[in-house]
Amino acid sequence: MTSDQSGNAVGLLKQLIACPSVTPAEAGALDLLEAELTGLGFAVTRLAFDGDGSYRVDNLFAVRGTAGRRLLFAGHTDVVPPGDLANWTADPFTPREADGKLYGRGAADMKSGIAAFVAAAATIPVDAGTVMLAITNDEEADAINGTEKLMAWAEQNQHHFDFAIVGEPSSAETLGDSIKIGRRGSLSGAITVTGTQGHVAYPDRANNPMPALARVVTALDTTIDTGTEHFPATNLEVTSIDVGNAISNVIPAAGTIRFNVRYNDLWTPDTLADWVRARIATVDAAGATISFAISGVPSRSFLSPLSGDVDVLIGAIAAVTGQRPQLSTGGGTSDARFIAQYGPVVECGLVGPSMHKADEHIALSDLDGLVEIYRRFMVAFFEAGA
Repeated sequence: MTSDQSGNAVGLLKQLIACPSVTPAEAGALDLLEAELTGLGFAVTRLAFDGDGSYRVDNLFAVRGTAGRRLLFAGHTDVVPPGDLANWTADPFTPREADGKLYGRGAADMKSGIAAFVAAAATIPVDAGTVMLAITNDEEADAINGTEKLMAWAEQNQHHFDFAIVGEPSSAETLGDSIKIGRRGSLSGAITVTGTQGHVAYPDRANNPMPALARVVTALDTTIDTGTEHFPATNLEVTSIDVGNAISNVIPAAGTIRFNVRYNDLWTPDTLADWVRARIATVDAAGATISFAISGVPSRSFLSPLSGDVDVLIGAIAAVTGQRPQLSTGGGTSDARFIAQYGPVVECGLVGPSMHKADEHIALSDLDGLVEIYRRFMVAFFEAGA
C-alpha cells in the first residue's frame, strides 16, 4: 500500500467524522461520499425511503463496472449520539489525531470501514470487475428504511452480487483477529398475566397475577438448545417484570414480562415463538389469563457458506496481519442480516471496543492495514473470475 492510499483513507475518514450524522440526519456524509465516488468513476444513485412507522432515511447505491465478478460493500454513515459531551476530551465531531490514534464519533463504527474500502477501490482497475457500494444512514436505530429496502431496490434493478463485505468493526482486540460469517437472530416479546385487582386484606376477592407471573419466568429459565457448529447456545433473558403498582396494599390487576432471545440457526422467529408458547402452556395460570405477543420485528439468524471467497479473504488478512482470523457469529445484529437474503456476506472491519463510547477512536495503523486487506482481497477476488 502506498502512502497516498493511506492518506486518502485518513482524509476521507476525517471528513466523514466531521459530518454529525446522528440517525437519521445525513448531515452531508452521503453528499461527501457521492462526490468522492463519482470522482472515481462510480455511477451513484441516491434513494430516500420512508413509511412503515419510521422516519425518512437517505441511502446511497454506487456501481462501477459492468462485467466480471460482482463485489458488494455495505455499510452505514449514521452514528449514535455522542452522549454527555463532558465525557469527551474534545468535540466528538472534530476529528483529532493523538498518539497514533484518530478520535471522533463514528471512527470505529463504522466510517473507517467505508473510508478504507473507498481508498482500496480507488486502486483497482475499472475493468477488473464490478464494484458496488450500498450505504445507508439508518443502521443504528430503527433500520426500517435503510439497508433492507436498499437491497430490495438493488435486487429489482438487477444489481446482483457474488460476494459481499460489510465493513462493521469485526475485530475483537487486534486487526483481523476475527471476521463474522453469520449472526444470531433476535426476538423480543412480552407476556402479560391478567388477574383481578383487589385489596390485599381480601385476597379471596381478587386474583393476584404475581404467582403465575413468577411461574412463567421459571418456565422460561431453561435450556433452549446447546448450540451448533458455528453458533453458541440460544439464550433467553428476561429484561423486565412490571406490574405498575406503586403501593403495597393493592393486589395488581396484571403484570408483564419482557424478554429478548438471541438465537442460532436451529430456529426461525416462528419456531421460536412456538417454543415460548409451549413453555407458557406448562404454567398453572390459577384462574388468570396469559397472553404473549412478539415485540417489534424479529431479526433472523444467518450463516454464510464457507466458500473459496471466504478463503481468499482469510488469506488477505493473514498476508497483512500474519494471523488467520477466527470465524465468528458472536455479537448483536447488523445489516448483514438483510444482505444475506440475496447472497453470501461476511463482516470484516476494524477493532471495535471503543465504538459507541466517549472518545471513540481507531489506530491509524489499523486503518492502513484494513485498506491493504480490502485491496488484496479485491485483486484476488476479481482475478478468480478472469
